[in-house]
Amino acid sequence: MTWTWRLQDAAGETVSAGINLEHGFPSRGEAESWIGEAWQELLDAGVEQVTLLDEDREVYGPMSLRPE
Repeated sequence: MTWTWRLQDAAGETVSAGINLEHGFPSRGEAESWIGEAWQELLDAGVEQVTLLDEDREVYGPMSLRPE
């Protein structure tokens, strides 16, 4: 399994934000740890929400990167 994030702008359009997630993460935990560390950088780059994918299957999301 490969875990990846779909990065999206406020309109829900997929964006790259200059970040290469092509190879993904070997586990869900690693993917979730990464988003926990990178969320502010992503937000600063124009990413508003993310969706966690297991291969092509949506696991959850879209999830806002903005603190409530």
